[in-house]
Amino acid sequence: MVLEVDELEEALAFYGRVFEFELRGRVPGMAFLDMGDQFLVLAERRSQPPDGERHFGLVVDDREEIRRLLREAGAEILPGRGLDFRDPWGNHVQVVQYSEIQFTKAPQVLRGMGLDGLGKSEAALRELRKKGLDRGK
Repeated sequence: MVLEVDELEEALAFYGRVFEFELRGRVPGMAFLDMGDQFLVLAERRSQPPDGERHFGLVVDDREEIRRLLREAGAEILPGRGLDFRDPWGNHVQVVQYSEIQFTKAPQVLRGMGLDGLGKSEAALRELRKKGLDRGK
C-alpha cells in the first residue's frame, strides 16, 4: 500500500510513534516500511486530495495498545465499533486485531515474528469452521 503524505520525515515520525516498523529502504521522496509481514510505502507530495471513501487496513496483535498510541500521537480516531483513524495527511486507516479475523498466518511466519502463541477469538474460529478452514483446531 502506498500512502501519500505532505512531508516524509514527519510521516516517518508519526508512523514510528504508533507502529513498529523496519525501514527497508528509501529513494528521494519515498520510504519503504516493513511492518511485520505487511509492507507500506510513504510517498511525499500528494497527487490528489485525500479520499474520504477508501481506506486500507493494518493487522496488529494489540488494537487497544495502538488506540492508546494513536491518541498520544494526536491522530483523528474515527467513530465506530472498530479502530479507524485518519493520519495527519487525511489517509483513512483501519486497524484490525489479528485474533479477530479469519485469515491465519503460516506457523513459520508466526514463529519468525515471535508470535507463535497468538490465537484466534472464538468468533474468528467459528467463521473458519463454517468455511471448513479450521483443520480441526
